[in-house]
Amino acid sequence: MKFDYLIVGAGLYGAVMAYELNKRGKKCLVIDRRNHIAGNVYCEDIEGIHVHKYGAHIFHTSNKEIWDYMNQFAEFNHYINSPVAVYKDELYNLPFNMNTFSKMWGIRTPQEAKEMIAKQVEEAGIKDPENLEEQCLSLVGRDVFEKLVKGYTEKQWGRDCKDLPAFIIRRLPVRFTYDNNYFNDRYQGIPIGGYTAIVERMLEGIEVRTDTDYFTFREENPDIADKIIFTGMIDEYFGYCLGELQYRSVRFETEVLDCDNYQGNAVVNYTDKEVPYTRIIEHKHFEFGQQEKTVISREYSSEWKVGMEPYYPVNDARNSRLYEEYRKLAEKEKNVIFGGRLGNYRYYDMDKVVESALETVRKIR
Repeated sequence: MKFDYLIVGAGLYGAVMAYELNKRGKKCLVIDRRNHIAGNVYCEDIEGIHVHKYGAHIFHTSNKEIWDYMNQFAEFNHYINSPVAVYKDELYNLPFNMNTFSKMWGIRTPQEAKEMIAKQVEEAGIKDPENLEEQCLSLVGRDVFEKLVKGYTEKQWGRDCKDLPAFIIRRLPVRFTYDNNYFNDRYQGIPIGGYTAIVERMLEGIEVRTDTDYFTFREENPDIADKIIFTGMIDEYFGYCLGELQYRSVRFETEVLDCDNYQGNAVVNYTDKEVPYTRIIEHKHFEFGQQEKTVISREYSSEWKVGMEPYYPVNDARNSRLYEEYRKLAEKEKNVIFGGRLGNYRYYDMDKVVESALETVRKIR
């Protein structure tokens, strides 16, 4: 059978593309090498709880068009992301706000917090930050950096903060209000019923094949489609001919516990470097679950190697240059569109994934 489009990857980007192209009368085939649809937003049902198999995903946006678009496929609850950070035996609210500063320094007013931060920034004496550590010290001072940034960041990226580029935390959120809402976006929530149901609705009436590797499939079916939408790794598409782009990978250690509430919050970060995992997710709290049991996932960050699941692109100078060379190769590929976080070698929030897919499909004639 001949298709107009072969869409490689049944994640959010591929599903939006398939849905929109199908609406326009295009015949699409969606394939995915995993044994399920929905990519990294996939949720599986464990003990009646929608478990975010590939890490926490909270939908948030300030774009009403994108919010309304997603609400076609699901009703969203009123979940507000308010992470907690644990440093040794101390507990802090995130993002950095008056609750954080009050706990850290025993103060109450925004003016006291501003004065404390200004004092520590002045003591650091950094005028032109050259790396992540210097950037953080120049923004919030040593106490916040040492307790809440350094250990977590070094675990997440597998590199010393002095070896990471400053731009990673150039927009470090600091609030002088008692507000624990992590995001500033107007719209925020979790789809009732989980993310997998959203993607299922997007792909209704479209042929989908899971457990299907693109490279093998394409070799066996070279004329299956007129055009390809590729959401996999751009360097893998080209056989790593210019070298491997670097990614961070994440390993999840998921456990069912015989209690109804393990940590009292959906997301708890562990910022002490001696704790091997970066955070623990308790999935039931995303949907205010009342189940008798609970499911938690510990997250361990690691360097990516071929065969592992890539999560975060390492957008330092070396990788940015290499990606630019791959992007030039991609531009020469006739009838192939590269998209999503792996195809564009760029970390996207979910709303930006949807926005990018809609922008791309509008350009298709």
